Amino acid sequence: MNFNKFKYSILTLLAATVLMACNNDDMQMEEMAVATCNDGIMNGDEEGTDCGGSACEPCADSTAPDFTGTFAQADHMGRPGINTTLSFDMDGMPSVKDAHNVTIPSEMTATFQAGFQARLEQYHDVYANKLGLDPMDVNYENNILGLDAATLTTVLAADALDVAPDAPTTYFDPGTDADNDGNILVPDGDEVALTGRALQDDVIDVSLILFFGGMNGDRFSGQDLDNDGMADLPRLTSDGVALTATINSDFPYVSAPE
Repeated sequence: MNFNKFKYSILTLLAATVLMACNNDDMQMEEMAVATCNDGIMNGDEEGTDCGGSACEPCADSTAPDFTGTFAQADHMGRPGINTTLSFDMDGMPSVKDAHNVTIPSEMTATFQAGFQARLEQYHDVYANKLGLDPMDVNYENNILGLDAATLTTVLAADALDVAPDAPTTYFDPGTDADNDGNILVPDGDEVALTGRALQDDVIDVSLILFFGGMNGDRFSGQDLDNDGMADLPRLTSDGVALTATINSDFPYVSAPE
């Protein structure tokens, strides 16, 4: 091989290498050009499907709340138990439960209080009949907060928690009998109630006590009136379920399943 042939061979090889490199770059550029941010596939330098990379919008944070779609209010849970004990469908008031769940709190009292009071009185009639007593003799009795039926159902009809800025947050705390009068359930100033709701408050039991417990909170607590070892009164002041779960102190304040 003479020198000229050797020179041309080297030049040809270099030219071929340059052309191959250019071809690869062109293919990548072509691929980038073909990839779009709305083709429904992850291509180009996208970090997700049609997002991220040098050309598309940043990918959404998968941990962020998703506010897309249409949301509908389904349930009030300010005071758990109210929407199952007092607002389920009543005679003459069909679908009251669903209506109560979607009514704004400021309109709840006017709309539902009368029905709630009627339902509370109906419960006592049922228990009177169960005990073989005249329903007229087993009416609602003012409760441990001193609230009559109309006032209690007025408070509960608006399913929202009241907050006392200068008192402990609790559904009901019977107090410690600070005035030493022997009463820790009868309201006399040293108890706190309905000032919010702490995570460990047994709101169902408190609600039942308010409904059926009477002035001392134990009116229907399964008393054995004839001392035969059997309960003569129904136990209506507790659901019998203790709150044993450890609730996470961070939002959304849930516990592990038990």
